[in-house]
Parts: sequence; structure tokens; C-alpha cells
Amino acid sequence: MITTLPGLYYLSLAYVGFIYPVMWFAGIASSYGELCTTLILRSMNCALAVICSLLFYCILRHMRPGVDERRATLCTLVVTLYPIHWFFTFLYYTDVASTAAVLAMYLASLKGSYWFSAVFGALAILVRQTNVVWLFFVASTGAISYAESLYEKDNIQYGDCTLSIERYTKFIVRGKSTGLKLRKRKVGGSMNTTTISPTGTYTPSSTSSSSCYGLLCEFWGISMKLWSFKWEVLVAYAPFLVLFAAFGTFVVWNGSLVVGAKEAHTASFHLVQLPYFGLVSAAAMAPVHFNLGQAVILYRAFQKDKFYYLVLGSLALAAGFLSVHFFSIAHPYLLADNRHYTFYIWRKVIHAHWLMKYLLVPLYVYSWFSIFNILGKSRKTIWVLLYFFSCAAVLVPAPLIEFRYYNIPFFFLVLHSPIDDSWKWFIMGIQFVIVNIFTIMMFLFRPFHWEHEQGTQRFLW
Repeated sequence: MITTLPGLYYLSLAYVGFIYPVMWFAGIASSYGELCTTLILRSMNCALAVICSLLFYCILRHMRPGVDERRATLCTLVVTLYPIHWFFTFLYYTDVASTAAVLAMYLASLKGSYWFSAVFGALAILVRQTNVVWLFFVASTGAISYAESLYEKDNIQYGDCTLSIERYTKFIVRGKSTGLKLRKRKVGGSMNTTTISPTGTYTPSSTSSSSCYGLLCEFWGISMKLWSFKWEVLVAYAPFLVLFAAFGTFVVWNGSLVVGAKEAHTASFHLVQLPYFGLVSAAAMAPVHFNLGQAVILYRAFQKDKFYYLVLGSLALAAGFLSVHFFSIAHPYLLADNRHYTFYIWRKVIHAHWLMKYLLVPLYVYSWFSIFNILGKSRKTIWVLLYFFSCAAVLVPAPLIEFRYYNIPFFFLVLHSPIDDSWKWFIMGIQFVIVNIFTIMMFLFRPFHWEHEQGTQRFLW
């Protein structure tokens, strides 16, 4: 049953139309329809996977210009081998096309090409409706960067929480009286690009241990900057606003995000999806998150502000236990479809014993704390929160556990994790290769059959 908009099929038509003249000249195909085969359609995903790799490389070099070509190539190769992304490269699914469209949207936004970014955002939504969340994420982080760069142009001290309301007010009044003269400015860059050193290390202007105070100051400063340049931001991001309005109209008209099989894909409050994603992503980046050095870093952070982290940790553990107890959904597809690895993980791991789902909660909490810590080295707190809530908006309404849904948030996580140790990248690549060999062997050489349905079934993510 088709549940997405026809973006993938439009891309398929364009792809077949692109290769048809070559195939016709070579005598391989005499008509357009002869190329609409399973092999050709799957080859389009291979081409899109190459585009994904190029986009990842370009984004990495743009955000971290100090990274040399060899390091950037290594990072790109490792991410290309990410098992879930790599596996679906060879099948005709929406995942690779969706990832390519979102990465293209993000790169265009980073470069200040907001109209092109919106076009790729529209394509991303046509491929998969939930990409509207990543459109919002890209637009939000881009708008913040836009406003901050305008403030920097006007010599306002960047990141100073001590700026008073009066000083902001004076600036706003001065801006209105001079007309701001923004049309002649060239604005570009991404959020935090001015605070990342050539090696890619984030250097915050404040090292205060009071995270709550720092977040409030950061939020206040960003709010005032956005307010000061509200009209400029609205004009620059008008294409995104048009897309949001069009998408909202579609949802009202359709009555749902889903196009087909609405009864099986109703929105839910599947809160445990966030812990699942945190653990899966941290495990995929095990050399970064599950090592003694990272554990020591988290322990020292706890020692700096014991009360704050004790309260935060207690709340996280409580949320984790409540999530697995009250908001863990066993979708009928999960329980019935034994082709997917999630079927076996659910039965053999999560529900191996009634205590098991609770024993995993500390791992979930550690994974997210480690993710926040790593992202906080290169991103501002408001960016990390936007990322977290974007992940929640994509994953929590999904009643079905599908690791494919984790692809895009994982790509964003890796892009913004300052991993400077080549050995960690190398070990990640080795573990990805091992998993890929296992999954492809299972897919090719362990087929099975269902008694109630004809045809060969195969294991997949």
C-alpha cells in the first residue's frame, strides 16, 4: 500500500528519461517502458546514494573548512557505509531519495541559497511527508544564523548575555531610523560558523556551569536578534513560509499526513522511539560514545554541577521508565512481519524478559547524554534542542519501529559531531562493514517462504 506522495516516482521518470537516449542508442531498449524494470529503478537509488555522499562531503567541508580532503573523504566513506542507509541503497525505497533531498536542502540553506533550499525542501516532502519537520529544522537554524550574521555586521557583541534590554531597544530604534540598509549586505553562513575554529572545535563565549541560565540568555539573545531583523528574515525565508502554508493546506484537505492505509499509520504518542533512536545512533557511533574517555567526560561534567545533573539525570531516568512502561507500542506489523530485524529485536531482546525493557533505560539515558555532550562541543544549546525536538516530531508519532526512520537524524548527528580522531572513523567503518556483510548474506542466502503467501521472503532492516 502506497503511503507517501509520488516524489520517488517523479524522480524515477526523470531518471529513466535521462538514461533512455543512451540505452536506445546502445540498442538495449527500444521504448521508454522497457526501462521501467526493477533493476533500473533500483539503480536510481544507487545513483542517489552517490549524490548523498557528495552532498555530505560538501556540507562537511563547508561547516569545517579546516578539515582536509583526505579526512573529509574518510568521513564520507564511513557514513556511506552506515548499514541502514547502505542496505536500502540497493532496494527501491524512499529512504535514499529522501536523505538526498534533505541534505541538498540543508547545503543550499548553509550557502544562503534559500530559494533553492525551499525547492529541495518541496522535493523532500514529495518523497516523504515527514520531511516537513526537517524543512522546519533547516529553516529555523538558518533563520537564527541569518539574524546573527546581521548583528555581527552591525558590530553587536556576539553571544553576550549581559546586554541589556535598553541596548537592544536602542539598536532596534537606530535600525529603524537608518533603514538598516540590508539590501546591500551579503549574508551567508550557518549557525555557529563564526565560532568554529579551523579544526572544527566550537569555542563558546561563556563557560558557566549554570546551564539553565546560559540557555535562557542564549534564547533571549536569539529572540531579540530575530525580532530586530524580523522583516529581513521573513523576506529571506518567504519560500519556506509558502511551503509550510501549502503543506498545511494539503493536510487539512487530505485529513492526514498519510496518503494511503491511514488506519495502519495513524499518529500515535510512541514516546519510546526517542530512547530507541538514541541507543541505535550511539551504538552506530560506538567508538565515539561508548569509550572510557567519553564516560570520564560525562562524569566530570556531573562533578562540576552535581545538583543540576542529579536532577536532570533523575528526570531523564523517570521519563525513560515512563516511556517504556506506558508509551511502548507493539504495532501489528511489528509482531507479524518476521522479515524485519526489528521483529527479532522486539522478541529476543526488548521482551526477552519482562524486566529487560526497564534494564535498557540507563543505556538510553547514557546515549542521549553522550549525544548532547558531543553536539554541545560544536553547536549552541538552542541548536541541540531544535535537533532533539525535530527528532521527536518525526519519530514519536510513528507507531511502527522502523530503523529506516532514523537515517536523516543520524546524518545530521554525524555531520555535527566533531570527531577528529581518524581511528574512531576507521573503527566505525569496520563495524559498518561487518554489519553490512551479515545483512547482505542474510538477504541473499537465507530466503524463506510464508505458508499463507506465495513468493520468496528475505530478511531486511
